[in-house]
Amino acid sequence: MGGDVDTIKERIDIAELVSGYIKLQKAGTSFKANCPFHNEKTPSFFVSPARQSFYCFGCGAKGDIFTFTEQMDGLDFRGALKVLAERAGVEVEYRTSDKSKAEKDKIFNVLEEATKFFEKNLSDTKLASDYLVSRGLSKDTVKNWRLGYAPNEWRSLYNYLQNIGHDKEVIIRAGLAKTNEENTSQGPYDVFRHRAIFPLFDTSGKVIAFSGRSLDKENAPKYLNSPATLVFSKSQALYGLDRAKGSIRKKDYSILVEGQLDLILSHQAGVDNAVASSGTAFTRDHLDRLKKLSNRIILAFDGDLAGEKAAEKASELALSLGLEVKVANLPEGSDPADTILKDENIWKEALRSSLPAPEFFFGKLEKREKDARKLGKLVEKKILPMIKLIGSAIEQSHFVSMLAKRTGIKEEIIWTDLKKARIPDIPAVHNVVSLEPEKEEKVQNVSKRERIEERLTEVRLWLKELSESDQEGRVLKKEESELVNNLLELDLRDGLTRLSFELARAEASKDEELVKSIASEIQKTHAKMRSLEEKKKVL
Repeated sequence: MGGDVDTIKERIDIAELVSGYIKLQKAGTSFKANCPFHNEKTPSFFVSPARQSFYCFGCGAKGDIFTFTEQMDGLDFRGALKVLAERAGVEVEYRTSDKSKAEKDKIFNVLEEATKFFEKNLSDTKLASDYLVSRGLSKDTVKNWRLGYAPNEWRSLYNYLQNIGHDKEVIIRAGLAKTNEENTSQGPYDVFRHRAIFPLFDTSGKVIAFSGRSLDKENAPKYLNSPATLVFSKSQALYGLDRAKGSIRKKDYSILVEGQLDLILSHQAGVDNAVASSGTAFTRDHLDRLKKLSNRIILAFDGDLAGEKAAEKASELALSLGLEVKVANLPEGSDPADTILKDENIWKEALRSSLPAPEFFFGKLEKREKDARKLGKLVEKKILPMIKLIGSAIEQSHFVSMLAKRTGIKEEIIWTDLKKARIPDIPAVHNVVSLEPEKEEKVQNVSKRERIEERLTEVRLWLKELSESDQEGRVLKKEESELVNNLLELDLRDGLTRLSFELARAEASKDEELVKSIASEIQKTHAKMRSLEEKKKVL
């Protein structure tokens, strides 16, 4: 496949590819445009035909034709490879066998036929139609989302699919039928029976699975999802992503809800940048897919204790991945679907007034716990670990100030406890390792330095292509100075930390001369830091 990738890169010019999505303007030997990945008025997105790469100096987006296609279309690498291979006229040789591809095609075909079967049965079944209407869905919405009904019979779908020529094993592998392991002589029977059916789609709009909502209290569980198949993994699939991806990119944030009805009613109300997990917990794969479209998300889970706990876990995971996370405060006891059905404006206002995750969850604690000492303990246990997941020191400072104002605890004390706070345990979803506080801080400083150095290298490469006398060149030159100052600030802070340890040792040994010398060095370092701060203000 490596040869195929190289061939595709040779045949597709990145400027030509990008110009199919956004308007490019000539800028020296490169091109510039308003970045398609974040909102901006002044172009900071550059495309270099010479290096066949793009870079945004506003949001940091960068890469090649594959990265650009992945982010614009919300695809993984394989999906982008398929799109670009077709554009380049390249026949990609996958490592998977032709047999595997043929098997997937068969599954896609049988799932499409099943969708049509469910759609027709819905139009013929008043009970199921009335249920969807009672939940506030319009006829157009039901049609557009291809909703259906699985009859209250054991083998109606299975028999239908067999009669039109689909193989028994394909039907089973597609997750539409299963056999009784204790009595295989009875033959396969339908997985979905007497349920409202919600088809799940991949990013290109193909049906990959189903979720069925029970229409009978005795027909447990309430929601039943397709099992994992060759084309469906619940840890990766996001309901509505195929329809929401353009809006997420345009609005620069996504909204995460839990259920299908929450999602569909949100889109029906005009809030079309929402996606759902279809009743399963959000995973790293889910959030990684959304991060390709926008770095900002709003969690809009049920307005009860269970929804709050789910939002807390999802917030910690999203923050650990570097996402900017807000949480919507829904009316007590209501889910998004209930809220929208009552009044669409309440739903929209809940999203507009959503709060950053640490502030939202602190507000919940503050409301429940009136004892100041106990509230402080809860802040130490629940809020500080969440703040520690945030990579930006400026953002951390904002939340520390907020906590100080609302609890009466001094900022210095909060900072001390924040340094000692442990990163939340998020099992098997990301690469954060539990370290001692001192080691943890060192790892964060190293990663910050590496990010600055990487960006500085990229800026200097672009400066070679753009004239410093042009507006873009002046912007880059200013950013270069800021990055150099940031590195200098890190050096000074590291030096100050080292001097503080040396001073403590000197004081312990009662070496007055050494104490005096180190104290003088600390004063000089503080003076340099103040001078650097003044220089930053001028820039």
